[in-house]
Amino acid sequence: MKPMEIKRAIEEKLTNANWITSYDRKNENLRIIDKRVNKGLTVQLSALQNKFKENKVKALEDTMHYIYEGLNLLQTPIQLTGNEKHLYPVMRSTSFPVEAEDGRKFIFTEHTAETRIFYALDHGPSYSLIDEESLKRAGKTMSEIQETAQFNLRSLSNELKEDTVAGNRFYFLHTDDGYDAGKILNDALLREMQSKVEGELAVAIPHQDVLIFADIRNETGYDVLAQMVFQFFNEGRVPITALPFVYENGELEPIFILAQRKPKGTKKDSK
Repeated sequence: MKPMEIKRAIEEKLTNANWITSYDRKNENLRIIDKRVNKGLTVQLSALQNKFKENKVKALEDTMHYIYEGLNLLQTPIQLTGNEKHLYPVMRSTSFPVEAEDGRKFIFTEHTAETRIFYALDHGPSYSLIDEESLKRAGKTMSEIQETAQFNLRSLSNELKEDTVAGNRFYFLHTDDGYDAGKILNDALLREMQSKVEGELAVAIPHQDVLIFADIRNETGYDVLAQMVFQFFNEGRVPITALPFVYENGELEPIFILAQRKPKGTKKDSK
C-alpha cells in the first residue's frame, strides 16, 4: 500500500471527535492531535508499507492499537511514586528522539554505538517513556530508576524458542511483553547463553519485541544471521538496529557481516 492509502485507512478508524489529523506529504508522516490537551503523536507511514503489504488487516489493527494507547496516555501524567514495580528498561536506536514532541526530555543511558537505554512505566497494554520532569516530580534519582528497572527486568520471562539452520543454532526470545529487546541487559541471561553455545555467541535486537541469540558454528551462520536480522528489522513496529553483536568477555561488539565471510568488527564500548 502507498502511504496515502495507509493514511486513509487510519483516518477511517479514528472515531474520536477530539482527534484531528494533518499530513506531511514530504516526509509521509500522519500527525494525530488530541484537541483537549493540544498534544499528539506522529505515524511514519512509509515505515509501515512492508507490514501493510504482508497483512493489511493485522497491520492496521496493530497501528490503531498503538495510536489509541498513545493518545489516551497523553491525558495521564506519569506517576512514578507507588509504581516502582512497573518500571522497565527499553532499547532504542541512537537515532530515536531524546525528546517528546511536546518538548519533554526523556531520561536515558548510553549502551553501545548503535543503541541507547530508555526507561518506561508499564501501563499494562502499553507503556510511557519516563521524562526528566516525571523523575523530578517523584523525587527520584537516575540511578534509582536504573536499579529498579534492571531488578524488574530479571522477573520477566526468558522463554526461548530454538531453530537450527545450516548447522547453526538460533534462539528467539519473543514473549510479546514489550520488553524483549531490553532483556539484552540481563547479564545473567547472556552469561548463561555464553556457556551454552558450542561456537561463537552473537546477539541481535532488530526491533523492540525480539531478542535473538545465535550459536555460530560455521561461516554460513553469519550469512543466515544477517538475513534474519535484516528481515526482523524491516518488519518490527519499533526497529532498533540491523547490526548484530558478538558477545565476548561481557561486552557487545557490533559486527558488519559480508557474504560468505565472518566480518571483523570495530570494538565498541558497552556500558
